[in-house]
Amino acid sequence: MRIALVSLDQCWLDKDANFLRCVTLVSQARKDGCDLIVFPEMTLTGYSLDMESVAEPEDSSATLAHFGNLAKNSGLSIAFGACLFDPSTNKFRNQFCLARPDGISSAIYAKTHPFSFTGEDEVLEAGESLNCSKVGSLTFNASICYDLRFPELYSVMAAHCNAAIVIANWPVKRIGHWRALLVARAIENQFYMLGVNRIGVDGNGLTYEKSTLVVTPNGVMLDPVIASEEIDIYDIDLEEVARYRDEFPTVRDKRYSLYHKFLGEHINAK
Repeated sequence: MRIALVSLDQCWLDKDANFLRCVTLVSQARKDGCDLIVFPEMTLTGYSLDMESVAEPEDSSATLAHFGNLAKNSGLSIAFGACLFDPSTNKFRNQFCLARPDGISSAIYAKTHPFSFTGEDEVLEAGESLNCSKVGSLTFNASICYDLRFPELYSVMAAHCNAAIVIANWPVKRIGHWRALLVARAIENQFYMLGVNRIGVDGNGLTYEKSTLVVTPNGVMLDPVIASEEIDIYDIDLEEVARYRDEFPTVRDKRYSLYHKFLGEHINAK
């Protein structure tokens, strides 16, 4: 399977400019024979908690509609991030979205762990569900940025998926953690980890470096088959997941029910 990962240099809070750049990059991915293209967190704005500037109603989101049309016109599946809210509750969520070649575009995952360090938990509601999605032979769960620091989330994914995708705005000052955690999650769960991070400088003055990665189930960082400053294209052998799990079956040996028991005992002890 051929996948394009985009280290987008996001224009701060400029949805139109960012979408025009996405259109160009999707066209490039299509010419290079990709099945899926993935953009960073809050794709058209950069990471901001200014809800007036970034958030859109989920039932009438222009961002969802634009990417749906782009997916239909290009024949590619497109993964991207957006901040959406339910008008009936006025609760905002940091969402991972997927647009498909049939034109259907929707949020498939809400960030489970809002980033309390920046006060995200005071502005955005935490998601409470995981949903496997399929694009060709890729069966994946979505995740967003700070989620990467919570191994329990990915351990649950491992039972159902051959990959996890994390989209992020992860600053350079903690970029060593980003790379180490992507490798660790791949090794722990014996699936592909696809990490998509932005580049450039955001409106808060935070700097981001090229750090988008694909890690194999054995913890090896793949080299792209086509590379450029913003877009890297990878050929991924998803059958490797089953082969590696058969040879070295750590996922099969996970004891989920026992871990749940341990957690309950710990809570009761308090």
